[in-house]
Amino acid sequence: MIRKLWNPKNKSLRPPIGKYKRFSDQVVFFIFSKQLDYAIIEVLRTNNTKERFMNIYSIITLCGGLAFFLFGMHVMSGSLEKVAGGKLEDILKTLTSNPGKSLMLGAVITIAIQSSSALTVMLVGLVNSGIMSLSQTVGVIMGSNVGTTLTAWILGLNGLKTDNIFLSMLKPENFSPIIALIGVIMIMGAKSAKKRDVGTIMVGFAILMFGMELMSDSVAPLADMPEFTNILTAFKNPLLGVLIGTVFTGIIQSSAASVGVLQALSLTGSITYGMAIPIIMGQNIGTCVTALLSSIGVNKNAKKVSVIHISFNLIGTIIGLIVYFIAKDLIRFDGFDNSISSFAVAGFHSVFNIATTIILIPFSKKLVDLANLVIKETGSEEKTVLLDERLLISPSIALGQCKIKTVYMAEQASKAFIDSISDFDKYDDDKKDKIKTVENELDDLEDELNAYLVRISGTDVSDVDGKKINGMLHSIVDIERISDYAMNMIILAENMHKMKINFSDAAKKEIEVLNRAVSEILVNTIDCYTEENIGLAATVEPLKSIIDKLILKMRDRHVARLRTGECSGELGVVLTDYINYCDRVAGHCSNIAINVIQSGNMIFSEHDYFKELSEKEKDEYEKNRNIYKERFALPE
Repeated sequence: MIRKLWNPKNKSLRPPIGKYKRFSDQVVFFIFSKQLDYAIIEVLRTNNTKERFMNIYSIITLCGGLAFFLFGMHVMSGSLEKVAGGKLEDILKTLTSNPGKSLMLGAVITIAIQSSSALTVMLVGLVNSGIMSLSQTVGVIMGSNVGTTLTAWILGLNGLKTDNIFLSMLKPENFSPIIALIGVIMIMGAKSAKKRDVGTIMVGFAILMFGMELMSDSVAPLADMPEFTNILTAFKNPLLGVLIGTVFTGIIQSSAASVGVLQALSLTGSITYGMAIPIIMGQNIGTCVTALLSSIGVNKNAKKVSVIHISFNLIGTIIGLIVYFIAKDLIRFDGFDNSISSFAVAGFHSVFNIATTIILIPFSKKLVDLANLVIKETGSEEKTVLLDERLLISPSIALGQCKIKTVYMAEQASKAFIDSISDFDKYDDDKKDKIKTVENELDDLEDELNAYLVRISGTDVSDVDGKKINGMLHSIVDIERISDYAMNMIILAENMHKMKINFSDAAKKEIEVLNRAVSEILVNTIDCYTEENIGLAATVEPLKSIIDKLILKMRDRHVARLRTGECSGELGVVLTDYINYCDRVAGHCSNIAINVIQSGNMIFSEHDYFKELSEKEKDEYEKNRNIYKERFALPE
């Protein structure tokens, strides 16, 4: 079928290449040009087998160099994100609707993770999860376009031509082997995980620069090929240049790599300013493809993030093209025909992105309005995604999202248990329904969090984040059990209500003291977990020991009341269950607090904690214990 379709005897399909007769020697690809009535341009053609092989080898080397470049960037950005760790989460927490502040933060994050596309995907996930508002993303998107220009400046050093030995060391081909050597030594010899990550960053950078060098070397022979010159002739059409930049960047999904390829081509001396400028504009549009793909299946508010990203880059390109045509056709600026250097590519890339940002930042709200106009609200409330999979590209951000949901679980579980013991002798069906709703919600959330945390642990997380995952997995179980005991407690109140029995006055006074103690341990536990406050966490265990003493005394007094007939057997069963539930809740609070205290290591054994406590913090422990002993004393 293919032979039949591309038979050179078929004149309707045969490209008008003129003097070349052997179709088997022609490799072609289609492009669009208003100056041409057909869209076929010859890439390679020669009757010399050796030359043909060398030309094909150059193209393979170019593709291989691009592969090294992308892999190096992937390794480097992944390790940069690990080193940054929770700092990215902290940065995002400081975001406001102030576009100026968000712009700087967007630039910083993009420099940290070396990917504007990855940042935009994160923004889609954060908006989809309800963590960020749409207006907060505008400045971040603008800042990401500025931050992504740094890579081009580093790559531009490849074009540095100097006889000065010190300046020549600035060329990546000279210093990247040294960086690679240092990186390998750090990976193999460093004991600290953070130092190994820094070493991986260095190796990733060296691989990236090696890829850039391969691309530069591969395009050097192309400069003398007439076929290559013919291809570049089509690039003189600025609209075609924008299209090429858009499509190529969209395919490889990396504007930095796309600019790198353009810089490599510029080293041949065949790329002019008039060719490069439209391509750079198109590359900004092409980088939006990743965000577009990530917006599939998200709520409408998250889809608007992609619309803002595309609108910003598209409007910037339109403005840039208007200036381009004015300078070229009206002013007739001669510089467009001059060869562009790799440094000049980096320079225009930065100037264009910064200028676009300066022009459009006053219209941030208008970009939001445009997104609202393109994607209209239907009026029906959309469900917020609890844990967005898009955040998995940044494990520390995903882990921060899990922490937010875990804190929510803790607050709901604590409130549910405190509600269940408040006015225990005044049972209410509505209260039971509310607690049941909370308990079901936390059951589902526990399953989602466990599955999500396991997925995060399967990514390339840092040791610090790995410890956080382990701690969170332990705490989620304890928090969910507290909500279970809230449900058990309200059912206990319902049973007592149905049996029409009530505690004695003496038992009520003792329960009131126990309730206050349990409520305080819950509040302290949730606060120390939320704030990661080790000092506050240290107050939980002394209070737990006082609750243990309270429960022992209450059991002894209950037995005494049974002997005197002051308390019935049915009430005895209810009181025993009541005390047991409080005891277990206090135990889960202790587990959570110990987890907070031991967040710096992998120990989760209470025995190990107490051993440390008896040696270093016994005085503080006893001080807190005496305070609680006085505050929660049973009435005589």
